[in-house]
Amino acid sequence: MHESGPFTLPAIRDFVPEKWKPWIMIAIVIVFQLSGGVYLASVAEMVGSLALLHEDIMMAGYASLVGMSLTFAIMFRLKFRFNSKVSLLTCCIVLIVCNLICMHTSSVPLFVATSFVAGIFRMWGTFECNSSIQLWLTPKRDLSVFFCYIYLLVNGAIQATGLTAVYTAFFTKWEYMHWLVIGLLLLVMLAVTILFRSYRSMRKLPLFGIDWLGGLMWGITILCILFVCVYGEHYDWYESIYIKAATVGGLAVLTLNLWRASFIRHPYIALGTWRFKMVYLTLALLIVIYLLLAPSHLFEHILMESILGYDALHVNSLNWTAILGTATGALFTYQLFALRKWRYKTMTVIGFTCILGYLAISYFTIDYNLPKQAFILPVFLRSFGYVIIAICFLTSLSRVPFQNFFQAVTIQSFVSAAFGAALGDSIVGHTLQVVTKKNAMLLGAAFDHVNPASYKLPAGALYGALQQHALLVSMKELYGWLLMIGLFCLFIFMVKESSLRPKYAIHPKFRTIRRAIKHELREDAE
Repeated sequence: MHESGPFTLPAIRDFVPEKWKPWIMIAIVIVFQLSGGVYLASVAEMVGSLALLHEDIMMAGYASLVGMSLTFAIMFRLKFRFNSKVSLLTCCIVLIVCNLICMHTSSVPLFVATSFVAGIFRMWGTFECNSSIQLWLTPKRDLSVFFCYIYLLVNGAIQATGLTAVYTAFFTKWEYMHWLVIGLLLLVMLAVTILFRSYRSMRKLPLFGIDWLGGLMWGITILCILFVCVYGEHYDWYESIYIKAATVGGLAVLTLNLWRASFIRHPYIALGTWRFKMVYLTLALLIVIYLLLAPSHLFEHILMESILGYDALHVNSLNWTAILGTATGALFTYQLFALRKWRYKTMTVIGFTCILGYLAISYFTIDYNLPKQAFILPVFLRSFGYVIIAICFLTSLSRVPFQNFFQAVTIQSFVSAAFGAALGDSIVGHTLQVVTKKNAMLLGAAFDHVNPASYKLPAGALYGALQQHALLVSMKELYGWLLMIGLFCLFIFMVKESSLRPKYAIHPKFRTIRRAIKHELREDAE
């Protein structure tokens, strides 16, 4: 355990009471989490206003998450180079510019690139604030406690951003969400200018020895994966030259990047990081989890909008339930996993079971006359279970040596933040189309000249009812298949996984981290 004195934030001026300082940081974090290049909750309005494809908006949104994921590996280098005041002001200025560009541009490459940059600075600002109050949250630097706070804040902010964007777009215009965020960022800049001082506890370290090219190549690789997942259905998969080019390009850049990492001194992600069990095991499990959670992005919106006829406000009002599930899951994990040190296996089984409960309830209740209240329990279980698993998987990376820890976090965030949801959506979405066509043919075979129902409805109405029924049957079928896949994976995990507890998930002191970085810089200079 690490011993530490009373918590202080010397970067904030002395006239601010000590009890207020952490809450000021949390308020700034919330603003950074609300900010971004694109707000996917208002995607329908943006498609019509900017004359872009739905896939273009989604690609820009995912690009922002790629930028966030890549930044983990260099966060402490940025922290030891720039003080808090400079970092926060820089992030605010860049995010304001990114919001202005995304609000007016109709160029897809510029839109995606701007969102990518916005993700980087959004994560930088978030990390600067969260790392500053880590000792206030957990004086013993217990990562299992710290990550409960992180996921409560981040996942809650994601749901709150969606609600804010939808209500803003519904009552005014979608651009007003950008103006709201710009206004909040300007307030943050004003508060930082008045309340913060240019304080530095240690001498600054130069941004020397960072493998910028390797980071860029990892970003290109993940963007290629996202391009295939997002645009695959639009371009008819590998019948299109664009999907083929993205696949070949992504594989080529990935191969070249791994080859570079085998001989350069400090690659952006060392090859040894991939060999730790907690890295590749959590990656595999996260892919399975995002496959099981894909109906939350596909089926629920199709069912509520196309079949049940709910508008965007009713659909997104379920975000309140998701926020409740996130908060309850984070508190549950804090009490049992962080404080009482329940096993990784136990917590993962609980979270996985909640996700399976979401699939089971959806399978048995899906119907034409489903009230909105019927979605509350499955949405709650989905959010509750996901937060438990996310906290446990991120904490498990503390068993990786610290030299590889943030690289491991970056790798895990590639799936958890960047392409995991897109991959699951593309697989389940394509399967839904195939299964719907099959069921439409099977159900349509009964409507011939002999069937009296064929004469009761016009041909167009009959065809529409047939397609709607085939879609509902297909969703029910896929819920069942995903439930069986989840049960099988849960059984394998319960048989295979060990019974380790999060007893040694302790974060090193900043001086220890700084000493390790200085040692690397000294090696590079030699």
